[in-house]
Amino acid sequence: MTDAIMDIATVAGGIEWQARHAEQAGAPCTGRVVRAQLAVLDSDTATGRRMAGWQGKVVEDALPLRLAGGLHNLVLTGEDRRLEPVYAGLLTDQGQVDAIVLELVRKYDTRLLPWLDGPPQTNEAGRSWAFMSALKWLSVRLGPKFSLFELGASAGVNTMMDRYFFDLGGVTEGPPASPMRIVPEWRGAPPPDAPVEIISIRGCDQAPIDLGDPAMALKLKSYVWPEASQRIARIDAAIALAAEKPPIIAHQDAGPFVDEMLAEAPQVGVTRVLLHSIVWQYIPPVTRDRIEAAMAKAGAEATPENPLAWVALETNRETFRHELRVRYWPGGEEPQLLGCGHPHGAWAEWFAA
Repeated sequence: MTDAIMDIATVAGGIEWQARHAEQAGAPCTGRVVRAQLAVLDSDTATGRRMAGWQGKVVEDALPLRLAGGLHNLVLTGEDRRLEPVYAGLLTDQGQVDAIVLELVRKYDTRLLPWLDGPPQTNEAGRSWAFMSALKWLSVRLGPKFSLFELGASAGVNTMMDRYFFDLGGVTEGPPASPMRIVPEWRGAPPPDAPVEIISIRGCDQAPIDLGDPAMALKLKSYVWPEASQRIARIDAAIALAAEKPPIIAHQDAGPFVDEMLAEAPQVGVTRVLLHSIVWQYIPPVTRDRIEAAMAKAGAEATPENPLAWVALETNRETFRHELRVRYWPGGEEPQLLGCGHPHGAWAEWFAA
């Protein structure tokens, strides 16, 4: 794959690419529903017209997955179950799927249109393998104590990772009785078996989801591909953990959040860590530049007693591989590729020594 994937110019081309990507990721039912959106483009619906005239980058904006979330929500709420046999793999004829999706968009046009307003908030707990693995790697270099700050935290699922159980290629961390168990298929050597102590953890999001609100929790589930039953179970586990102790999520843009994080007086012996997973592509370029500059400035002022780190699991635009990269100050200013993984955490591969 090339950088052109994120820059696919036509809406139809982006929909077709997203459909194939879902199929290749083991979600053929979702792929059919996404491909059916091609029929919506030619319709006289408000949803179809807005999609057809989309001005952004279709794949980077995850446009097809926005509508897919709205369609899945119709089934989950029980409002309309016509896609149930499609999601169950019982109805596979693309022409029939096209007809159902087009009928649904025509009937629920006003209801579905707002789903195009923002990107999917998958908030996948399975990706936290990357965060914990990176913390173990950093523990060897900076010490075991961390204060974590997550960008694009959505419902705060991964800001509860201090309460998860992890098995990372045989290296374990967290309470064994936790309802959230992160055990990806592991490839390569395990990360270092180093201690990790999370002193504090919080996040920010422009549109945070309250896991305590059943309707909002259902919206989060709507973005999960229906084939992924394990992912649905992880959201249920997150809801249970949030009921015990809600995550701390600021309703805030990423730029000011990072500025406030860096303005706080650091604790001696505690590494401040900026975290994000599959979020960077949704942050405007001007904000990305602002964060880069702020982290570089703070990094130049970091000391062994007050270190700083940046952990990112993001999409490589050239390979479309989801890569885990880490930077830390002082001493590790250049990004280090530690591993890569399945977009929803089904497997992980460790590269670092």
